[in-house]
Amino acid sequence: MERRAGLNVHQETVVACVMYGLLEKKPKKETRTFSTTTKGLLELYDWLDSYQCTHVAMESTGVFWKPVWNILEERFILMREALRMFQVVKQMSLMQLG
Repeated sequence: MERRAGLNVHQETVVACVMYGLLEKKPKKETRTFSTTTKGLLELYDWLDSYQCTHVAMESTGVFWKPVWNILEERFILMREALRMFQVVKQMSLMQLG
């Protein structure tokens, strides 16, 4: 069973979405919002751990991602700006086909 999470990190909140399920079926989703206080980030850590997530992708502006990264890095494989990297790779592939 695959378990992945995506985070949208803001100044005062982190919106987290966990997707889980078998690869050949539509995944189930759970979404929750956490505070960016240390207490809130530890709750996020526990919530992600309760779903046995392995990979966490996060989107953020500015430096708001840094405390989140510091709390989660010991347990999860983290990817920052994953969507932007995907869009760049896609654009480069289209240019090569071009």
